[in-house]
Amino acid sequence: MRHPEKVLNSLAEHSKILTYRFERLYRILFNQEMYYVAYQRIYSKEGNMTPGVDGKTIDDMSISRIEQLIELLKSEQYQPISSKRIYIPKKNGSKRPLGIPSFNDKLVQEVIRMILEAIYEGSFEHCSHGFRPNRGCHTALSQIKDTFTGSKWFVEGDIKGFFDNINHDILINIMGEKISDDRFLRLIRKFLNAGYMEDWVFHRTYSGTPQGGIISPILANIYLDKFDKYMKEYIQSFDKGKNRKTDTAYTKYALRKIRAERKLKTVTDVEQRKFYLNRINESCKARVNHPSLDEMDSSYRRLKYVRYADDFLIGIIGSKEDCVKAKEEIKLFLLERLKLELSDQKTLITNAKENAKFLGYEIGIYKTNQTKRIGRGTPHRYYRSKVFLEVSLDTMKKKLFEYDAIRLSYNNGKEIWRSKARPCMKNNDDLEILNQYNAEIRGFYNYFSLANNSYKIDSFYNIMEYSMYKTYACKYESSTRKIIREYSKNGELGLTI
Repeated sequence: MRHPEKVLNSLAEHSKILTYRFERLYRILFNQEMYYVAYQRIYSKEGNMTPGVDGKTIDDMSISRIEQLIELLKSEQYQPISSKRIYIPKKNGSKRPLGIPSFNDKLVQEVIRMILEAIYEGSFEHCSHGFRPNRGCHTALSQIKDTFTGSKWFVEGDIKGFFDNINHDILINIMGEKISDDRFLRLIRKFLNAGYMEDWVFHRTYSGTPQGGIISPILANIYLDKFDKYMKEYIQSFDKGKNRKTDTAYTKYALRKIRAERKLKTVTDVEQRKFYLNRINESCKARVNHPSLDEMDSSYRRLKYVRYADDFLIGIIGSKEDCVKAKEEIKLFLLERLKLELSDQKTLITNAKENAKFLGYEIGIYKTNQTKRIGRGTPHRYYRSKVFLEVSLDTMKKKLFEYDAIRLSYNNGKEIWRSKARPCMKNNDDLEILNQYNAEIRGFYNYFSLANNSYKIDSFYNIMEYSMYKTYACKYESSTRKIIREYSKNGELGLTI
């Protein structure tokens, strides 16, 4: 048996050849060591002790069980078991369906995922960040911050019910462009059609990927890679002009400064030198109030695009008509080529004077004339037209409500945030309460660490801190003041373990 690392590296090397078609992939599923690697990757994940429809968990896994799986795969008698459907709460109060596959299916899916990742990861576009190794929300936001400079409009895109509406035939045809192994593709189709059990009633799936399935994210990226490549071509046809025209007012003051500097070199009279020095200073101050390039130049257009899973953001330098046209053409492509529909409620065209929302952040463009001296001390409007990321008060408030750590009061119409105890935690020991609060604060800080207004997160910290004190007070039927006094160690909260 070949070592799994060599197998996957070989697939990755061949994936660099655009015309290469992969054959005999199904035989990789007969390699026992692939399942050992797959087991190592998934054994520690939450949910493995939750039984699927077959009632088995990770505890029942053994080498003989893997051998039985391989024998079933060799004879093509392996049939994925339908997932057990449960519902988990969403932030908006509704519930998201989630499927719990059997552990056998999880193991086989992980092996398939490793194979597909080796084949496709090298060909995915740079603008795609969801469910990919070494990528995530922060890499998507960093790309926006680096490349969306000067955007005049944002198009916030959302695909309606994406994971439930992936067309199986289109997905298999897309994979068939690179994979020439019918047995391997048939196995993937079996997983797509496996269905789910809800209240002991079987439901067949005719579209979408298995909710909660290990292969769902990679299949979604393979499907939407067609959209990424379409956007790459669309950008090439959309972009127009090499450079913007220079702004007339800026040019006028720049020329006035240059002329004054030339005159200054030739005159010796003190009063005349004062006159030209004043003119240079006045020209510099006036020039700072005008952009160096014409921001309304109709001969110059640019479009930038970033996607995370089924959400995407487009930044456009151009007119609103350009945005409307781009949105309609994208909508048409998704409908005709991928049988997907843009959500009209969530796909918004936003002027850069207002903030767009993406991955929990608010994204906007600086419009300040504030200068920063760089180089030899020359003032430059360093921040103008640059992208900023913000965490909004609404985002913090929603998270605090999610943790049940806040209550609102109103004074003369003004909203006041007040911390509250969390009685659900009063039966935990002191260290568990402290660790819970620290983990929640750390998670919020880490995710919003890219925000340019991260200092505002102090409000979140203060509410959480006093919520913790009140939770301890609730636990010990004491007051907040007594708890702070009792637990203070050199001015900081401390527990003796």
